[in-house]
Amino acid sequence: MEVLWAREDAGLRAATARDVSRALAGDRDLAHTTVMTVLDRLAKKDFLKRERDGRAWRYQPVASREGYITELMLGALNETGDRDAALAHFVRSVSRDEVDVIRQALADLTSGKGVAAGHTTTGKEPPA
Repeated sequence: MEVLWAREDAGLRAATARDVSRALAGDRDLAHTTVMTVLDRLAKKDFLKRERDGRAWRYQPVASREGYITELMLGALNETGDRDAALAHFVRSVSRDEVDVIRQALADLTSGKGVAAGHTTTGKEPPA
């Protein structure tokens, strides 16, 4: 996912499995078929969109990195027995700068500016 998000951030078009394999080559010793399998599974779980490009598939993320992280956070929150307590504990654990970010996001939300800004959901559980 990181490779695909980085390409998106750089304004590059959707990636083939070969593109992803090349990007990962320096980090890990992965077989190209392994990369193809993971991309295919992520597409089947609707985390990636794919389209045919000749004999290859091109993949791109359905959600932004921020949208994905939001889904992870919401999933964790849904697992708690007491959402209110979890949220209160979370807010008490962030820095003052992060509190300012939260306040601004809440102000944007209540003014109608941030209702769904930056929140792309997939409706799926994030991949493990």
